[in-house]
Amino acid sequence: MNEQNLISVAFLLSVLRGTTPLLFASLGGLFSERSGVIQIALEGMMLMGALAGATAAQLLHSPWLGFLAAGFGGMAIAALYGLFTLKFKADQIVTGTAINILAVGVAPLITKLVFDTTGATPSLAIADRFSFEPTVMAAIALLITVYFYNKTQGGLLLQFAGENPLALTAAGYSLQAIRWSSVCICGLLAGFGGGSLSLFLASSYSPNMTAGRGFMALAALIFGRWKPLPTAGACLLFAVADALQIRLQGNESFLPVQFVQILPYLVTIIALAGFFGQSRASRAPKGLGQ
Repeated sequence: MNEQNLISVAFLLSVLRGTTPLLFASLGGLFSERSGVIQIALEGMMLMGALAGATAAQLLHSPWLGFLAAGFGGMAIAALYGLFTLKFKADQIVTGTAINILAVGVAPLITKLVFDTTGATPSLAIADRFSFEPTVMAAIALLITVYFYNKTQGGLLLQFAGENPLALTAAGYSLQAIRWSSVCICGLLAGFGGGSLSLFLASSYSPNMTAGRGFMALAALIFGRWKPLPTAGACLLFAVADALQIRLQGNESFLPVQFVQILPYLVTIIALAGFFGQSRASRAPKGLGQ
């Protein structure tokens, strides 16, 4: 195999690795927003998942237990978000912003209590990290979501909760129950996305390691028209941009490295701007935020 093939394979693997946390988080956002709950707290859920995953893997010496803890970490903060938005009827955008800020502030407190540091957690041993498993699990999560969304009664109820919540209630279904379960599933999947960062793409938790991926996942969801497969395609597009900027940083370029680093975010903005400017099918669920 020549050097060019090696580079191509390495680039493909880099894209798949980068897609993994975005796919988990965007699928979680799909459950929440399709049920009618605005979800801009993905960043905070991912951050808590990354911290919980790294902490559990460090203490229990198991990446699988760490990954499970990451999911529950994301679910815990999603439940807090649901408490304020679904129970107390707080503004969903304001509450989501507060959750993101809370996650940034709580993380140093937890690391100080557990590891006596306000920065990164200790590096994990190779045996306590994943090599490829989260990517496989993200693909499985996508297949399950596609089947659930298109082929089951639960998927139909999920779509009705976001499109016509009054009709759902009139039919005798509990809108609150559907939205609560959707928000919790969102937290679980977003937590898995955060766990993918600290247990797969890195070897520990570090402050703000999500680096805007929660918002990129939300952008992928919007770009994918709130549907599973197009959303997965958008995640792949953004991961390609991320892998490309990493590749460009390793080569000589006439552009300053700071301009290269903003490439994924620039692609996200351009994609969304062009999408909304040209497509009328970008309509959000009618009951979103109601």
